[in-house]
Amino acid sequence: MAASSPKHTKSKPARHAVKPALPEGTAYGDRADVMRLADDIAQRRNLDAEWVRSTLSKARMLPSVVRAITPPAVGTPKNWALYRSRFVEPIRIRAGVKFWLANQETLARAEAQTGVPASIIVGIIGVETIYGQQLGNYRVIDALTTLALDFPDAHPRKTDRQAYFLSELEAYLSLTQRTGTDPTALRGSYAGAMGWPQFMPSSWVKYGIDFDNDSRVDLFHSQADVIGSVANYFQAFKWKPGMPTHYPVQFEVARLDMPTLMAPDILPTFSPAAMQEKGVILPAAALNHPGPLALVELQNGADAPTYVAGTENFYAITRYNWSSYYAMAVIDLGQAVAQALQAQTGVPK
Repeated sequence: MAASSPKHTKSKPARHAVKPALPEGTAYGDRADVMRLADDIAQRRNLDAEWVRSTLSKARMLPSVVRAITPPAVGTPKNWALYRSRFVEPIRIRAGVKFWLANQETLARAEAQTGVPASIIVGIIGVETIYGQQLGNYRVIDALTTLALDFPDAHPRKTDRQAYFLSELEAYLSLTQRTGTDPTALRGSYAGAMGWPQFMPSSWVKYGIDFDNDSRVDLFHSQADVIGSVANYFQAFKWKPGMPTHYPVQFEVARLDMPTLMAPDILPTFSPAAMQEKGVILPAAALNHPGPLALVELQNGADAPTYVAGTENFYAITRYNWSSYYAMAVIDLGQAVAQALQAQTGVPK
């Protein structure tokens, strides 16, 4: 899940009338422009041209990927309560307790080395794949090639997103060639995210670490590597040990300057004092917070939104997936697992 290569939300967007260039499953090897692209990638990435050509010729165009990446229609209401219920639920909590018990020493080591709480690591892996239960069924080569070459015209950010997926395709080819992995064998999400933590290829290269000391990074089979890599990701994005992720808030309606407070979105911008001056009532613990805060809005459909004051650590979680809803789900699931584990073992987490 990088600043330049964010993780992708797992919610399923509404379907649109998208007309892909090729029918389902058509091989890309029949297109001359793809073979020219293969030669270009090989030259820029210092890869064997015949190997890249052969690999891309085996990739297949998947309209289902095109549909999945197309965003919901403008105006589709967001609903935090509904979103949360998909992730903070009994199946994930039970699986999280089992995962935590099986990896207590590794989680403790990762937390000690990086300062990233075990609950955040556990929350990420639970939201992403239910602790390895749902790794994705798309061939990664198909997903990345489809998005690099047939990104939907309906997407409002087609140009930069298509360029992003082309760079991820290149990173994937480089990674599999370097590690001697069959590039047609790996499966992941519709966006090409892989393994228990659903890292994009560039994130695997940048942030994946060998945490079990077997001289390789394996995010499909090594739970130690998964834990260490997630912690390493957040450390790279400047996780601040000991800092809360957010604080509850209330409002002084007469002084509330909502337009100013919401203008930076989720980027921490305001000191506690500045936030209070604009009508936000903070709890005592937040008044001495050492860094900037952001007013985070979580819409609840037709009901009133939920608001929190997000810290720099809340923002760090959104670098894994650029969504405040995602970040809060990670936090809440991790806390729910920790509470269930304490209830089961009697040991605080």
